[in-house]
Amino acid sequence: MKRWLVTAALSAAMGIVAIPSFAQNAPQAAPPKASADPYANNADPGKLKFPLAAPAGKDSGAIQTAPPGAVNTGPFNAAAWKYGPNFSTTQTKYWNPVKQKLMEGGKVTGGTLFSATDPATYCAMANAGYDFIWTEMQHSSRDWDQLARMWRTCPHAKAVPGVRLAYADEREIQHAVDAGALVIVIPTVDTVEEATLARDFAFFPPLGKRSNGGGQAFDANMWGSVPGGYRQTINDNLVLIYMIETLEGIKNVKEIAKIQGVTAIFAASGDLGNFSGYAQGTPDYERLINVVHDATIAAGKRLCGPFAWRDRPDFTCFQAGSETAAIARGAAAELGTLTNTQGKVEIGPYAGK
Repeated sequence: MKRWLVTAALSAAMGIVAIPSFAQNAPQAAPPKASADPYANNADPGKLKFPLAAPAGKDSGAIQTAPPGAVNTGPFNAAAWKYGPNFSTTQTKYWNPVKQKLMEGGKVTGGTLFSATDPATYCAMANAGYDFIWTEMQHSSRDWDQLARMWRTCPHAKAVPGVRLAYADEREIQHAVDAGALVIVIPTVDTVEEATLARDFAFFPPLGKRSNGGGQAFDANMWGSVPGGYRQTINDNLVLIYMIETLEGIKNVKEIAKIQGVTAIFAASGDLGNFSGYAQGTPDYERLINVVHDATIAAGKRLCGPFAWRDRPDFTCFQAGSETAAIARGAAAELGTLTNTQGKVEIGPYAGK
């Protein structure tokens, strides 16, 4: 197992995840509960029988011949593998409200948690009216333990947990999904290869290559009790957003937007100006944004941008301001005409302010 697990504080209160056994004639235990610990359901030594095991010290010939009753017969072929029913489900409705709203064509807004690590601040943002919380991990100094603690403090707040990662990397992406992210934002996506790799680590097979390593996302108090089961339904409920921020990304955005599993493409307002050298509103800048627009709409995906673009044609998901900006705006709205009417003193540190 390659990633960190958040289990110490949760294990006493949690059950276990079903791990399918391929041994025949094994004792059948009662259906286990959802758990963040992928090893909680390990069988006691000596209780399992292995009638289909390779004979001791002999080549079983399994690479060429399947055992009786196998679905996949003939020589082993990974490309033609017929997947089993362990992660199939009859659940057809979304349980992630962000995915539901995007698929209906509604406008989705993420509130940015930029620097706070206090769970109370996160929960206040998550219940303030946003659709998801864009927890910043690209430009923030917080670590994954702090993020996981915030998410599990109010796992079913009105806004679902989301995160912008630092880069498309197995460690970063699987930390995020194992901690319970329902919205994943990948910055500076430049190539189809990079985009495909990120998709693979975000989704379970057969769509991707996410490892079934556990984490608090599997806990019954988070997503372990969702209809149909977390492992079986998260591929349909995860929202994956790619940010196009560079000229290289612009060059490849048409193919990037077509990748299966991608929900939306984000036309990065600030960094497209940073990488192109042109300011928002100029013809060269607007041309880049329109290239992203055209590629995204042609691929049938959703189009994202900053909150200031909420009235721009075809844009349906947005990044709003940070927690500090929200506090300032909220205070101004509450105080009204009493905003910034502090008393005036002639001496001391507040003099002249």
